[in-house]
Amino acid sequence: MPNRLSKETSLYLLQHKDNPVDWYPWGEEAFDAARERDAPVLLSVGYSSCHWCHVMERESFENPQIAAMMNESFISIKVDREERPDVDSVYMTAIQAMTGHGGWPMTVFLTADGSPFYGGTYFPPEDRGGLPSFPRVLETMADVFRNRRADVLTSGRQLVDRINQSFAAGRSVEPLTDVILRAAFDQLSNQFDGRSGGFGLQPKFPQPQTLEFLLRFYHRTGTPLALEMLELTLDKMADGGMYDQIGGGFHRYSTDAFWLVPHFEKMLYDNALLARLYTHAYQSTRNPTYAKVAQGILDYVLREMRHPDGGFYAAQDADSEGVEGKFFVWRPEQLVQVLGRDDAEVVADYFGVTNEGNFEGMTVLNVPNPPAEVASRHSISLGELDTLIESASSRLLEERSQRIPPLTDTKIITSWNGLMMAAMAEAGAAFGREDYLQAARDNAVFILEHMVRDDRLRRTDGDSQNGAQGFLDDYTHLIDGLLALHSSDGDLRWLIEAEKLTRQAVALFWDPLASRFYDTGSDQENLIIRPRDVTDNALPSGHSMMTGVLIRLSIITGDSELRTMASDSLRAVRDIMIQFPTGAGHWLSVLDFYLSDHKEAVIVTAPGSGSPGEMLQRLTSTYQTSAIVISAPQDAADASPWPVFQGRSTIDDKPTAYICQNYACQLPTTDPDTMMSQVLR
Repeated sequence: MPNRLSKETSLYLLQHKDNPVDWYPWGEEAFDAARERDAPVLLSVGYSSCHWCHVMERESFENPQIAAMMNESFISIKVDREERPDVDSVYMTAIQAMTGHGGWPMTVFLTADGSPFYGGTYFPPEDRGGLPSFPRVLETMADVFRNRRADVLTSGRQLVDRINQSFAAGRSVEPLTDVILRAAFDQLSNQFDGRSGGFGLQPKFPQPQTLEFLLRFYHRTGTPLALEMLELTLDKMADGGMYDQIGGGFHRYSTDAFWLVPHFEKMLYDNALLARLYTHAYQSTRNPTYAKVAQGILDYVLREMRHPDGGFYAAQDADSEGVEGKFFVWRPEQLVQVLGRDDAEVVADYFGVTNEGNFEGMTVLNVPNPPAEVASRHSISLGELDTLIESASSRLLEERSQRIPPLTDTKIITSWNGLMMAAMAEAGAAFGREDYLQAARDNAVFILEHMVRDDRLRRTDGDSQNGAQGFLDDYTHLIDGLLALHSSDGDLRWLIEAEKLTRQAVALFWDPLASRFYDTGSDQENLIIRPRDVTDNALPSGHSMMTGVLIRLSIITGDSELRTMASDSLRAVRDIMIQFPTGAGHWLSVLDFYLSDHKEAVIVTAPGSGSPGEMLQRLTSTYQTSAIVISAPQDAADASPWPVFQGRSTIDDKPTAYICQNYACQLPTTDPDTMMSQVLR
């Protein structure tokens, strides 16, 4: 018989609706039950595409004996971390304080007031690999709660105090200068893997925000090492198995140090950030491989991750048919069946497909050798090899589509959609891909029409009774996407919506006493702590993204208070940027922008004349580290209260560009070449 989760809309929660565990969703009903029974709470947090979450469900939550132990001694709550990042943030901080590490599935034991007193991540059904069995943990925690209640309460209070301290960082009194950027780069260069790119050993995550900083640092300083680090990493990732060589898109991370064998789940946010990074790298270097990878990512998203009305889905699972990676791997004889023996021989050499394989007897496709070497071995030209691989990839993709695919989590998450909106918009402009631009527009309309209720942005789609209100990152990532879309297509609507959402976000999340933002709004549920996590993790933090948004909008609107908020925010993380740059990748890019001499590129068009055309195309096809690109028809510019549009008019009804810097403007021009010389001067 289904449990209480059967009434939820989250795919992850619905995956547990038939467990014999008497699961509760997060809410007062569960905590009331804990108080009435005088029982501890067992909080389990995960997400739909999490491999080890599925493993723990199969091993423990579907086990009748283990479920009986949970039901007898605990009130068990299941949370989808993608729907409730606030709950996840608070209790993940507790787990990290207790154990020194974190991850999912997350298992936390709480008192009825929500205070954590013990926890961990994955627990096996029997003692294994130094981990205690889940039944042993359950038995011990039930005993501790019954017989050592005072210790439990003391431990809970101490942990809450530690979490509070972790969320409370003061502002630095030291100046914000490029010394911070240099110190961060020096740290990163020391941590860099000079053989395979990236940072650290294994598992290895792509860290696109840190790589974006390397690109910006190269443009700021001309330091060759910064570009070398970036290019080595991008090249190795593009050739590795973490990149889906025939289908496009990146898997979550590499289980080894070489980007070869991935953890096979695909997340929307990873692919949004990586598509944007490869687009920027192409704009800077004109390396065609980067353009190919960026478009491969976005073509995959449009093919497999798009809602018919314009939203983007959250994730695809690592498993299919209960086996991790089964959908993606190949054997030599499978290539022969699809391609014929002669073509299969070349393709197997190119993609490293062998009888031994590189993953449990199968092969994760990758590009282990330079294509020129492969072409030479088979006595064909490089052009002939490229043609063969392109044709073979299409045939293999078609064959793969006949397999049972991993499950797609069709949840729409506002913040992740904002990231993909920005990626689609910027790539559409950079590559002249109208389909990407239209996808970004459709996404903006979808979010603004379907994800706003009672003038309040929502976190996810679905039943409004279950869907949480939007958090800081939902507002900020959407605002950033709208700003990118305006810069890419020139429609003033997106800029107006971005400013409106920014004003709402300041009202909901800004703490004037601490001069910092909270992650949750003033109208949202009170947890044991109101979280404000400033760290850039897999996604830019809402705080760092908001800071960048505020700087840009302060220039456009002339509102100096927004810039003051941004400055205060940067001062709060000054030391983090220097000491832990891999946890402050987006902050570093924001600081680089903050310290830059901003250029305002304003294009004014005749009323009713449509897009700014070549003017805008020329501006957005290049990588702009400090320019703000905005456009408006003449009548809208005249009516706008924003200083950036004042005194701007067309010349001979032609699209006219005004390039300004440090409150000084160059002569307006209708010539794209003259405009670009002014921008690059």
